[in-house]
Amino acid sequence: MFEQLPRNPGTALKLALVEDQRANLSAIERRAASLPARRSLKKEWQAAWLLRAIGLIDLTTLSGDDTPERVRRLCAKARNALREDLCIALGLSEPVHTGAVCVYPTMVATAVKALASTGIPVASVATGFPAGLMPLKLRLEEIRYCVGEGAAEIDIVVNRALIFAQDWPALYDEVRQMRDACGDAHMKTILATGDLKTLRNVARASMVCMMAGADFIKTSTGKEPVNATLPVGLVMTRAIRAYEEETGFMVGFKPAGGISSAKDALVWMAMMKEELGRRWLEPDLFRFGASSLLGDIERQIEHFVTGRYSAAMRHAVA
Repeated sequence: MFEQLPRNPGTALKLALVEDQRANLSAIERRAASLPARRSLKKEWQAAWLLRAIGLIDLTTLSGDDTPERVRRLCAKARNALREDLCIALGLSEPVHTGAVCVYPTMVATAVKALASTGIPVASVATGFPAGLMPLKLRLEEIRYCVGEGAAEIDIVVNRALIFAQDWPALYDEVRQMRDACGDAHMKTILATGDLKTLRNVARASMVCMMAGADFIKTSTGKEPVNATLPVGLVMTRAIRAYEEETGFMVGFKPAGGISSAKDALVWMAMMKEELGRRWLEPDLFRFGASSLLGDIERQIEHFVTGRYSAAMRHAVA
């Protein structure tokens, strides 16, 4: 077990450090292309990494037709993320659970009740998700509502217009107020990287959000045309490394949107280990934002146990 880390308190805005953030596109693309091309994990090693991946998932439902019953089913799957027969076959002494459950604000109370006494935190999106185009006063009030309903983690979205304008003091001020509104709840700051146009924007916005006190920086809402990509992940993880070198505080990372296969999860985990180290394979520093990923991981683990592939429909998430 790793010791609990001190929470990132944020720092004063250091514009020189923000402006110093660069992104060498060709080098980043070469590095990203090399990650999936390597020899993959096999057999018991793959199964062990996939078990680790389950504990890193923010099991998510963010659909317009969400209902309390759907959320309760999702929470039931989060509590018992791997089928009992597979747990027995692997020699596990207790059920495997996900890192968190992520829902809309109106579903927080339902999820909190369904996960009572499990230790699984409830995360809620907030601040006018997914666009964030609401008055700041209302965005802050939505955060307070989610915290009041019992959310332990808040996934906020930033105002992309401030990034396009390179108005870093205004972005810092908004995110700092959001951090204050979160109180003891941890704040994941969604950059919506698919909207940000350049990797340099991604790097600089990442640094500003960490300076403002983000506990995690997160790639996407899952609603943009392009969501989590390896080049974006490399830029954000290297910003995390630069922030730790500057301040001594470790900040988490959450890729979200488009990560649906066990193979994808292994590539992202390998990147985290190589870029930031083993400590970033724990749920307090790394999460997947995903809905269908768990089903494919369970399918791959069943193949390891039985030697046979089953149909994907046999591994429904909820």
